[in-house]
Amino acid sequence: MKILIVGSGGREHAIAWKIVQSPKVDKIYCAPGNAGIAEYAECVNIGAMEFDRLVDFAREKEIDLTVIGMDDPLVGGVVDAFEAAGLRVFGPRKNAAILEGSKAFSKDLMKKYHIPTAAYETFDDPQKALAYLETAKMPIVLKADGLALGKGVLICNTLEEAREGVKTIMEEKKFGAAGSRMVVEEFMTGREVSVLSYVDGKTIKPMTSAQDHKRAGDGDTGLNTGGMGTFSPSPFYTEKVDEFCRKYIFQPTVDAMAAEGRPFKGIIFFGLMLTEDGPKVLEYNARFGDPEAQVVLPRMKNDIVDVFEACIDGTLDQIDLQFEDNACVCVVLASDGYPVSYKKGFPIKGLETVKEHDGYYCFHAGSAFKDGQIVTGGGRVLGISALGSDLVEARANAYKAVEWVDFENKYYRHDIGKAIDEA
Repeated sequence: MKILIVGSGGREHAIAWKIVQSPKVDKIYCAPGNAGIAEYAECVNIGAMEFDRLVDFAREKEIDLTVIGMDDPLVGGVVDAFEAAGLRVFGPRKNAAILEGSKAFSKDLMKKYHIPTAAYETFDDPQKALAYLETAKMPIVLKADGLALGKGVLICNTLEEAREGVKTIMEEKKFGAAGSRMVVEEFMTGREVSVLSYVDGKTIKPMTSAQDHKRAGDGDTGLNTGGMGTFSPSPFYTEKVDEFCRKYIFQPTVDAMAAEGRPFKGIIFFGLMLTEDGPKVLEYNARFGDPEAQVVLPRMKNDIVDVFEACIDGTLDQIDLQFEDNACVCVVLASDGYPVSYKKGFPIKGLETVKEHDGYYCFHAGSAFKDGQIVTGGGRVLGISALGSDLVEARANAYKAVEWVDFENKYYRHDIGKAIDEA
């Protein structure tokens, strides 16, 4: 088989690393890819939003399966473009990817089908939002309706912060068109857990649990980022929680999308809050999380190509999805100053050391080639993942591997997975 991956981050590197293990696969391409993905795939200079060029390339190279990694092209309808050309593609169609593309849509869906989530109101007029906030209970959560690279969520502790938040999202349009509409949501407390799942339109197979760290600084301080690290499994995601989520959240979401005439095929990422009143949905994503994929895929036993094909063909009920009885921790190495401003182009040293050790992985999120060297090329540069028999060992291994890799202005959090100590 010839496979094309669309995307350029750590998630796509993890997907490529997993795909290359399939005996079915002869050749992998990635558009546009990065310096790490280039180890497994031939990178082609086509952007993820250049649908016509992607389709033409897939036809020209006789690609058997295209895997869409990123949210923007999914929400933009890349799967529809491939299907219209008679090409096999993994990911939800545009009318299903709206589950991630519009927070207002997903909140309305949950309300209609009684899927547990926080109380909310939606606004497209900043003045009406401000009037509502005058009587709202603080803290409160403001969410830009559309895609905002995982950063369009503001937690406001005071009315003044909330007013500033409305200004930031709706008036200054800090998150672009994503802020034309805004969801105001009650603030929930509890443990956050992520559960990624494979879906074929009717059947859902949840993967192992994970937990992401969004804030830039230690102790969950600083700005929201695309993710500074993850661990899997979450010790707080118990069998009892899993049973509840499968019955009241996971399957009902798949059934709701089908009932709305939007059958979902691909990945549904459930962002959950384990509240005192039980698990509730924080958000949906319509693709693998990044960096969640970097701790979940190293633990997955199955041939991922088999699973992708079962999702497309509607035969996911025949797949016995299995994960290793171990743990994985990922620490993101970022450029100092991320997510605001940072310098790039610095040579990365020590990558070979990670490769020499079994159970250690270095997934490239923002890297590039320059003068024959691999250099930093983004805010999040690398995801250093390590396996262990349990979370404590995996965490120790990940931080050991962090020391093997170096570049100028390297920055990372020192407390990824610290919550495990409290479990």
